[in-house]
Amino acid sequence: MTGPSTANLSRFEHVPLAVFQTSSEASRSVAREIAALIRARQAEKRTAVLGLATGSTPLGLYAELVRMHREEGLSFANVISFNLDEYFPIQPSNPRSYRHFMQAHLFDHVDIAPANTHVPDGTVPLASVDAHSSDYEDRIRQAGGIDFQILGIGRTGHIGFNEPGSPKRSRTRIVTLDALTRRDAAGDFGGEPNTPRYAITAGVRTILESRRIVLMAWGQHKAEIVRTAIEGPVTPQVTASFLQEHDHVQFVVDRAAAGALTRYRTPWLLGALVDQGLDWDAAMMRRAIIWLSQMRKKAVLKLTDDDYNEAGLQDLLRIHGSAYEVNLAGFYQLQHTITGWPGGKDPRRTRPGDAPVRPLRSRSAGVFPKRILVLSPHPDDDVIGMGGTLCRLVEHGHEVHVAYQVSGANAVSDDALGRALRFVRDSGVAQDADSLKIKNLCETLEVQGSLPETDEVHRLKGLVRRQEVLSAARVCGVPSDRLHFLDLPFYHASPGARRQLGEADRSSMRALLSGIKPHLIFAAGDLDDPHGTHRLCLHALHDALANLRNEEWTKESELWLYRGAWSEWSADEIDLAVPLSPQEVLRRRRAIFCHETQKDMALFLGDDRREFWQRSEDRSRRLAETYNALGLAEYEAMEAFKRYAPDEFLRDLPL
Repeated sequence: MTGPSTANLSRFEHVPLAVFQTSSEASRSVAREIAALIRARQAEKRTAVLGLATGSTPLGLYAELVRMHREEGLSFANVISFNLDEYFPIQPSNPRSYRHFMQAHLFDHVDIAPANTHVPDGTVPLASVDAHSSDYEDRIRQAGGIDFQILGIGRTGHIGFNEPGSPKRSRTRIVTLDALTRRDAAGDFGGEPNTPRYAITAGVRTILESRRIVLMAWGQHKAEIVRTAIEGPVTPQVTASFLQEHDHVQFVVDRAAAGALTRYRTPWLLGALVDQGLDWDAAMMRRAIIWLSQMRKKAVLKLTDDDYNEAGLQDLLRIHGSAYEVNLAGFYQLQHTITGWPGGKDPRRTRPGDAPVRPLRSRSAGVFPKRILVLSPHPDDDVIGMGGTLCRLVEHGHEVHVAYQVSGANAVSDDALGRALRFVRDSGVAQDADSLKIKNLCETLEVQGSLPETDEVHRLKGLVRRQEVLSAARVCGVPSDRLHFLDLPFYHASPGARRQLGEADRSSMRALLSGIKPHLIFAAGDLDDPHGTHRLCLHALHDALANLRNEEWTKESELWLYRGAWSEWSADEIDLAVPLSPQEVLRRRRAIFCHETQKDMALFLGDDRREFWQRSEDRSRRLAETYNALGLAEYEAMEAFKRYAPDEFLRDLPL
């Protein structure tokens, strides 16, 4: 089947778009295009002028270009590069500077001449920034202009550091960074107070003068802004939207970043699904019914033939015969996601006439009690994302294990550690050698206002988080001998270095899974975590399951993904909804409060200024309200999960 026609898409999409299943595939495609340009210019004995970007988005691209240089002989001897931006003020040797980033990820690994690499200078005096910016523009012109410009997109829709409100005519200049941009960068700088407030950036006009532009975006946390930039109006409030007016631009995105586009979210608006190579399967039907219910502000069972007809959903009436039948099918799908027994019910408690326990479908559905593994990327994600369900699983008698994948030390402020150190110092419980060490750290903090970034300080911060875990586990009823602290090594990457999984990370995950052989795995599927820890932790699970896929226990296992502080499942994605009582909500809150270092002044709140317990309660209460508005039972709160069998997870999950 062919996809929707270009004419249909152009009703919504105002810029050419290429969608790949994964960011790796997309990065390789862009790398091949850049390599072709470089080689063509080499044959012509001309230079290729590249406009380069930084951040996590182009890392795969640069890794592929380095590979092509080493393995395929791609030379960069004829390449001149200009980077979009740089923090101000910052030294080029600072691991968080964009000059350092480019050296670490590209320039130091290929044969590009150092004199041909240009990054705005974050060390020029403030009085000289305008002159430096003008000189940067002159250098681009002298090189012949940008042949190929790589862009990412910020969550405010900015390209480069052209924040909302940047005019189309803007040139290279100093800018004040948007608050959301600074919060997204805070993880690299050890907290928002340490994050630069200014940057030097190429302007919108500078970017639009490039002969070819490719904007790359990965992950579901970019989905809404990608949709706005592609389907929305051209506006200075979303500077990426200016790209709609460029003749040779393309957005290159992975499937997750494309998820909010009309072609994926509501494809029936583009015409008949059969013409798009799609089917009205159960998942698509449920999505359409929920969308219609929410748009019409009606419970599912109250939708009429006219509602379906006027919304372009006549196909559902044709397939099912009437709105009544469609409504029933959708209602039962939703109803079957709700269960108070998330691990299955003890057969000894089953009585004649009891409703079936939904929605477990693996071979272990009838096993009781089950071995259950809850994976928590950071030390508090388990109680934030599924604290009520965790308590319920323990109360029902299952063998519940919780594994904390990283130490969480990076999120402990120096002041928080200082309080613990001062307590130990003043209590006099430390031995002589340790007492002196603790005294020295306390004095350093008092004199300098901060602690050094040493392995010892990092270890102590991790111990603080571990004690918080032990307190929260007691609230939830999880025995301490079923807590596992993996401390995956990727988390300890040096500042400015790219975090990536190694064999030690994968080996630790394999050992955990092989030791427990869980019937049910609950893992964080919250890939919007702005610092990437959740994504890498899910990668580690993915790789471990891939290695263990032939073991018998995996065939009896199910995987349930929860979401924590950063995002939530939409109603059409939910396979399991666990209702919580008011008492269970309060118990979850107590468990979250045990993580005292993340209370009130957490280092990495992201763009949402609510505390984590507030996010958890607001999200679970909002989900209960959503189910109620759809016409289902009314609950105080609900926690939601999406189901994968291990083989589905290995095949389908966009990482």
